[in-house]
Amino acid sequence: MEATPHLRFERRGHLGIVVLDRQDALNALDHAMVRALSRTLARWREDPEIAGVLVRPAPGRAFCAGGDIREIVTVRAREGVDAAWRFFRDEYRLDWRVKHFPKPYVAVLDGITMGGGVGISVHGRVRIATERTVFAMPEVGIGFFPDVGGTFFLPRLPHRFGWYLALTGERAGPGDCLALGLATHHLPAARIGLLEEALAAAPREGFAEALNQLLAELADTPGDAPLLGLADLVESCFGADDLFAIRERLARETTGFGARTLETMAGKSPFSLRVTAEQLRRGRDLAFDDALQLEYRMVRRFLEGREFAEGVRAMVLDKDRRPRWTWPDPGSVPEVEVTRVFDPLPGGDLAFDWDAV
Repeated sequence: MEATPHLRFERRGHLGIVVLDRQDALNALDHAMVRALSRTLARWREDPEIAGVLVRPAPGRAFCAGGDIREIVTVRAREGVDAAWRFFRDEYRLDWRVKHFPKPYVAVLDGITMGGGVGISVHGRVRIATERTVFAMPEVGIGFFPDVGGTFFLPRLPHRFGWYLALTGERAGPGDCLALGLATHHLPAARIGLLEEALAAAPREGFAEALNQLLAELADTPGDAPLLGLADLVESCFGADDLFAIRERLARETTGFGARTLETMAGKSPFSLRVTAEQLRRGRDLAFDDALQLEYRMVRRFLEGREFAEGVRAMVLDKDRRPRWTWPDPGSVPEVEVTRVFDPLPGGDLAFDWDAV
């Protein structure tokens, strides 16, 4: 069975198991991992002996902290934009396969779940949070945008939390993940092994029913949802589609939430903030496939520009945390630079299918 040094595939009974095992890099997805998982899902889709899939991390701090951005910027510098772009082509095709996988797909968000880790979990049928779950889409802090289907799912979160999470990079714990619909269930981490054992023994016929029964027996309540306590403030302040209107509402807010949030946003890429606000406005009305195609356009323009590479340099490579953004504030970003990010690609949009990659 196909594997990489950081990704293991197992078959137990009628259950296909994927184990992310790169904890020294918080299970960041490199290109080989993306391709291997994508090909395996395509095979398991056709395999009549596989009734469901479980994706979990090896023991450690993270489910998956995102794509391997070190690898991406290194490939871009060494081989050019086209070479780096191939990672996102394969990653978005993988996310499409997760969304459209016809059998139960169970992701265990045990630990840090960010960026690319969101893409291989939040689009699945069952998303299990544990007491260790930490969810975030922090891309605006590295000069990027919340991709892997964020265009689709973020605008659909209740109380405008999609805008809040995307424009601030704020983290959500297990209670908030469940309350916002990012997770479908909460299980203590100690029970994940029990779930896996029981699913491995489940019959092929009736597998989905067995899964539902197991979740009903093993799931519990996660406790507090502190972000949800801010729902009225978030809905009021982030209830505009325009970034400048959001900033004005935050500036008028009097409890301190607005000032704290503006301070947080001030540390993000001004270009990314402008693009992300427009991305979510457009994404609210897009179907999932169309949202991923839009992101494929967007990522090309980000790879061609300097914001993403500079953000990774400052926050990940040199770690001086002093990015030198192209524009000093959102108001100085030319509108034409924002709109061109969404323009059609000369070669056409990304195509989705189940053919091996």
